[in-house]
Amino acid sequence: MRLLIVGTLNGQLGAASQIAIERGAKVTHAPDIDTALGTLRTRGADLLMVEISLDIPSLIPKLRAEHFSIPVVACGIGTDPKIAAAAIRGGAKEYIPLPPDAELIAAVLEAVTEESQSFIYRDPIMKNVAALAEQVAPSEASIMITGESGTGKEVMARFVHQKSRRANKPFVAVNCAAIPENLLESELFGHEKGAFTGAVARRIGKFEEADGGTLLLDEISEMDVRLQAKLLRAIQERQIDRVGGAKPVNVNIRIIATSNRNLQEEVKAGNFREDLFFRLNVVNLRVPSLRERPADIQALANYFAKKYAEVNQVQERTISDDAIRMLQSHNWQGNVRELENTIHRAVLLATGDDISTSAILLPDASGNISFGAAPVMAPTESNGGAPATDFTGDMADDSAATLVGKTVAEVERELIIDTLKHCLGNRTHAANILGISIRTLRNKLNQYQTEGVSVPQPGAPV
Repeated sequence: MRLLIVGTLNGQLGAASQIAIERGAKVTHAPDIDTALGTLRTRGADLLMVEISLDIPSLIPKLRAEHFSIPVVACGIGTDPKIAAAAIRGGAKEYIPLPPDAELIAAVLEAVTEESQSFIYRDPIMKNVAALAEQVAPSEASIMITGESGTGKEVMARFVHQKSRRANKPFVAVNCAAIPENLLESELFGHEKGAFTGAVARRIGKFEEADGGTLLLDEISEMDVRLQAKLLRAIQERQIDRVGGAKPVNVNIRIIATSNRNLQEEVKAGNFREDLFFRLNVVNLRVPSLRERPADIQALANYFAKKYAEVNQVQERTISDDAIRMLQSHNWQGNVRELENTIHRAVLLATGDDISTSAILLPDASGNISFGAAPVMAPTESNGGAPATDFTGDMADDSAATLVGKTVAEVERELIIDTLKHCLGNRTHAANILGISIRTLRNKLNQYQTEGVSVPQPGAPV
């Protein structure tokens, strides 16, 4: 993780820097905002830690203007709640009081950068995949990681990087589905000053940021076919052309790509270049769905229960045997991501000595969240293809009654908004649970906002 610390604060930030380095971060310093922006354009960063006196409200728009999607953490001497509130209103995600506390900085680094995902597995089928990943990791071969949404493809990619010869070099991830098509080329390859409207200075792209290390192209199937041609050349020639650039730039990276689609079918449909597919698919690692690895459910559930008890500073509770059986019988269409959200919610709702079935909220057959109900299984060979239900007649009637008189568009809107609330405003997680692309979700939300509908923002409470 690359941390850029902005400011001086009489040595206090130096102490914070040392703590971050001890926690594995690569730290760069800048005395002021202009210098920090110059560093971002030439070297990049995953997180900014900015002295509160440096006018954070003016920094945030500058980051947005140059399309830097980087979280900002404010820091200052003292614990005055007014100072912290002002920093958050200015656009910072967190406020760290100085002198620095080692555990607090470690927690913020994990929470803000979302790099605390641990590779947890117990099931034999997952052990086989992990063994193959470890075997091929030291090579220079490009790797394609496939699997359903929410199975942990990025976690697998980080595992490969950690086991590779490039482990001490950058790991840079790009979500090809989350970046608009007109910006993705610049995000990947960088641009020169004046290359397009808003290009106020030269900026390196993710290829150059990852030089010497690993570049993850997440959900590469969402990339436009025209850009795929430029990507293919970059991989073959180990050279990239900045947008508006006059000469190529040499890069030395290892490519890992992920997709939740069948890329061979995408090739047949003309949505993905065949030559790029073969270039990326030297080794294929398929991450199995959660329902294919039942032994992992209990291990992951226990891990998430402990994690979110610490995050929310609530009593740590074990998960009851009945609740574990309930979790293991659920179909988990959203895979590990859905399980994580379910356990996070259960940690907040649990009231007894343990996390019981009454704290487990799972979706029913209509996609609505039901409280303390037995899970609904999708049609399988074992149940003869008949979906199970956990509603009594009266409850089913009440559920149907809430839909009568509404248009399909209205029902769809309610489902999307409710799912977004369930995911605390996280667009990517919501899109995965809904089974739609992030682009489709973004278009729907833009439409709803135009219609005056309140749309949950990232971090919004359930």
